[in-house]
Amino acid sequence: MSNQYILALDQGTTSSRAIVFDNQARPVAQGQKIIRQSYPEPGWVEHDGEEIWESQLAAVNEALSNGQINPEDICSIGITNQRETVLVWDRTSGKPIHPAIVWQDRRTAPLCEELKERGLAKLVTDTTGLLIDAYFSATKIAWILDHVEGAREKANKGELLAGTMDTWLIWKLTSGQVHATDVTNASRTMLFNLNTRSWDEELLSELQIPRCILPSICMSGHYYGMTDPKWLNGVAVPIHSVLGDQQAALFGHTCLEAGSAKNTYGTGCFILMNTGCERVTSSHGLLTTVAWGMADEMYYALEGSVFVAGAAVQWLEEGLGWIDEPAQSEWMASQVPTSDGVVVVPAFTGLGAPYWDMYARGAIFGLTRGTTSNHIVRATLESLAYQSRDVINAMEKDAGMPLRELRVDGGAVSNDLLMQFQADILGAVVTRTENEETTALGAALLAGLISEVWSKDQLKQFNPAQRMFQPLMDEVKKEKLYHVWQDAVRRTMGWEQHQFDS
Repeated sequence: MSNQYILALDQGTTSSRAIVFDNQARPVAQGQKIIRQSYPEPGWVEHDGEEIWESQLAAVNEALSNGQINPEDICSIGITNQRETVLVWDRTSGKPIHPAIVWQDRRTAPLCEELKERGLAKLVTDTTGLLIDAYFSATKIAWILDHVEGAREKANKGELLAGTMDTWLIWKLTSGQVHATDVTNASRTMLFNLNTRSWDEELLSELQIPRCILPSICMSGHYYGMTDPKWLNGVAVPIHSVLGDQQAALFGHTCLEAGSAKNTYGTGCFILMNTGCERVTSSHGLLTTVAWGMADEMYYALEGSVFVAGAAVQWLEEGLGWIDEPAQSEWMASQVPTSDGVVVVPAFTGLGAPYWDMYARGAIFGLTRGTTSNHIVRATLESLAYQSRDVINAMEKDAGMPLRELRVDGGAVSNDLLMQFQADILGAVVTRTENEETTALGAALLAGLISEVWSKDQLKQFNPAQRMFQPLMDEVKKEKLYHVWQDAVRRTMGWEQHQFDS
């Protein structure tokens, strides 16, 4: 038992990571490799599929080396991944036929509009729990099949395979023996029928996606197969869990009861509320998604996705050159007591929940001659908290209950100024947990549960609170600030569409 380790693969938007957890769910070693994003046209975001695989394998080797861990001591692998990002590859050669199209990519917005005009919005929501949007994988697959020469013909012959990043990693780890995904990733494709728990034939037909190119769908906690021994120094290791990154974070926060919620501040900002075995259909622009599946039981969640969160801080660093690293943003923001009326709406790739406006674009409001870079940096940080409140307000209405506590993780949670403002603008406790690797932890916890390293009763002890931020702002000020934010958001909506019209 003392030598049992869980290896979590965390394939994200900006890097591939590997973290080894011991049998008390403590991270004991990790490796990380940065991956490139390319932007071939405005609104397009791509990854190199081969680079994703190579970076993930390199991260695993780095983690094992750093921890001096023998692969023979790894009893289970859990995988968590950036969702919606999709790749299509040749079944025989294993080579991608096109770069992976990333979840942030907006190139399929016109196709989404066409689907809406064809009256498919209700079918999509009733079947998948999602809204028609370029965010999801389905239209990305259709685009690749339409734009790569000969792709449709090959797909119809079963010569191609498609999948999200979990599927790609499983396929590579098993050297092409297993082509599978889990219910959480499947539920983000806009092709998964929540009622039948299978790919929906009508939606496949509407998008002309052959079923034969899609992976088999398994529960999140499931024996997926053994890795090819050549990848881990001659050792074959079982894969026992697969979870989309946001569901993994929900599990890592041990939000196992209906009504518990978490927010992950990553490249985007993602809030999930566990609704238990009951599917709650949103009437406020949220998504119904699968939280996870174990045995024959499916658990559901309400989700609101903010497209640009940490990416806004990245913009301060790379786009404007005002900071040398993300942590510097807190120092700059703390140099001014308030944003002095400045509001930043970072709708660089449109707006997610609850607005769902693909044509909104970023803007800065309230500039005066006295505005400094510090004010704009502070307003950028505050935009993460405002966008989170937008989603939580909708969630409270759908769930019929107020939020009492928000458990948080991701890179931005180390920013105390932001976390306090988040508590203030929500009027609720914000809890930062001890384990900062919540996403990887979630994959590891589920893998350990399936491989019987620990029991479900033990899970709660693995991620206690590190600090709880109490709301301090008075009600009148809080609501006034939020009203100004909502006004600013309204002014950004439909911007790109207006440009086309002119």
